[in-house]
Amino acid sequence: MRSVICALALGFPLLFQADATCAYDRGVVIDGPVRAQIIRVIDGDTLLVAAKPWPQQTMEVYVRLRGIDAPEIKSHCASISAAGKQAQAALAGLAGEQSEVQLLHISGDKYFGRVLADVTLADGRNPAHELLLSGYVVPYQGGRKAREICISLW
Repeated sequence: MRSVICALALGFPLLFQADATCAYDRGVVIDGPVRAQIIRVIDGDTLLVAAKPWPQQTMEVYVRLRGIDAPEIKSHCASISAAGKQAQAALAGLAGEQSEVQLLHISGDKYFGRVLADVTLADGRNPAHELLLSGYVVPYQGGRKAREICISLW
């Protein structure tokens, strides 16, 4: 029952209240596909989308792309921040070509209010895979992130 409540809270955060542990409930997965329109690229691994889970229903949700980690734009290190902005621009370039996406294997992320999903562009490409191939992001499967080391070019 707890998984059902968590799934409903993930799908309808304003209608259902769930405790914070739902965000960590990796057991709840919605297979999809769920159609969505990209509203905005947040950073190199996160999108804000208008998801359409049912006919005549649209909800805005932040989606973290599964399997990758982008450098942080808000880093105190100038080189990491610059790399984060490059990753954001690369994702925006992919998203700008096609604003319609499909979300697959949707689950809760470690931050409530955001979901983790495989994202497929209208042409079938996976933006996470494209960003990995281009070197803008690194693989990430959850857990503790590697510590970023600031390298100054000056």
